[in-house]
Amino acid sequence: MTSRRIEPGQIKRVVVRGTNWVGDAVMTVPALRELRRVLPDARITLSTRSWAEGLFTDAEFIDDLLIYDRPPRSIRAVVRQTREWHKRGFDLALLLQNAFEAALLASASRVRFRVGYPTDGRRALLTHVVPLPTPGNQRHEVFYYLNLVAELERLICGASDIPARQPHIALAVSDVRRDHARELLSTRGLDSSRPIAVLCPGSTNSRAKRWPSEYYAALADRLVTDEEANVVLIGSPDEIDVSREVAMRMNQRPIILTGETDLRAAVGVISLADVVITNDTGPAHIAAALDRPTLVIFGPTDPTTTRPFSARAEVVRRPPDCAPCMLRDCPIDHRCMTVISPDEIFSRASAMIGGRVVEVSL
Repeated sequence: MTSRRIEPGQIKRVVVRGTNWVGDAVMTVPALRELRRVLPDARITLSTRSWAEGLFTDAEFIDDLLIYDRPPRSIRAVVRQTREWHKRGFDLALLLQNAFEAALLASASRVRFRVGYPTDGRRALLTHVVPLPTPGNQRHEVFYYLNLVAELERLICGASDIPARQPHIALAVSDVRRDHARELLSTRGLDSSRPIAVLCPGSTNSRAKRWPSEYYAALADRLVTDEEANVVLIGSPDEIDVSREVAMRMNQRPIILTGETDLRAAVGVISLADVVITNDTGPAHIAAALDRPTLVIFGPTDPTTTRPFSARAEVVRRPPDCAPCMLRDCPIDHRCMTVISPDEIFSRASAMIGGRVVEVSL
């Protein structure tokens, strides 16, 4: 770690370069909350994608968002963002994103203090280099981001108690947003006297992560008939086909919101759920941060470092010898997912709806 101290009086304006995926963004929440504690009087700006407004609209630990949607290979977008950073006169850049470009932005816009990991060949662009965690470290990714803020606190205060503190990942959702979600669901036929089961059968970056659509359909039918639940299907526009396939295979009629809501509205819907059942994808992390009972079905990926960080989130996994393969498409028979039956997921979901959730140690 570069040892040069930072005086707290030097830090009035902070820019945080956020991550690019929804799940990763949720996992940075404890770090952002600790940053607010470390620098209570600074103005904290989160530079991130436009979808992040749906996550951080009600967040009390940042002051504003600076949207950065860069098309692939768009130099103009980088130049515009650099100018905006320079215009705002940031004193400190905390780089949660690992990319070279994040450090280039901070350096080119003349941010005085630039703190981050020396990933992607960017060491020379940082004023304060934080050593990467020990190779093979199997701690949750939440701690990867928290470590950056802990090192920043040591630079400012000489010591940090972040490693001894329990990470706080909760996200706030306003009553207004919940009310809008209720109105939306009501227009789609929601029975407010029945529990709400939110299902996300897709995944935007990997088909191998998807539990079979026929399994989701069988599960959804049982939730409707046996638990008298409202079943709501959610997801991004890229996941419309899989949600339609689930609905087509069902005997009952679900509420399909896939591709019809932005992230802001989806967060509101998830906040009302009595249970959320999803593959290893962004909504799993959102549900956990909203403290909703959550079942996450893992197959080709390893939950050790990227599972939803909540005592109310349960991972279901039956790994064969070939898992975790981390492949986007299964080259054989998808056995890591097909081995998990709808009956098993229904049994666990039923317990959650009935309030019989065994909290998972973190």
